[in-house]
Amino acid sequence: MKKLCKSKTNRKICGVCGGIAEYLNADPTLIRLAFAVVALIAGSGILAYFLAALIMPEASEDDE
Repeated sequence: MKKLCKSKTNRKICGVCGGIAEYLNADPTLIRLAFAVVALIAGSGILAYFLAALIMPEASEDDE
């Protein structure tokens, strides 16, 4: 069963975008680009990223 958690390998700041990309089987660069576009257009992307960084658990050794 897949769990949404921060990535240990695909991280630039906190691993949120990498974790979302691993969960969705997508390219982490596309997820980061989507967060950047939302942050520039709506401004809520920055808040959403840091809330996710606080809420999402770290990936355990079993998840890799």
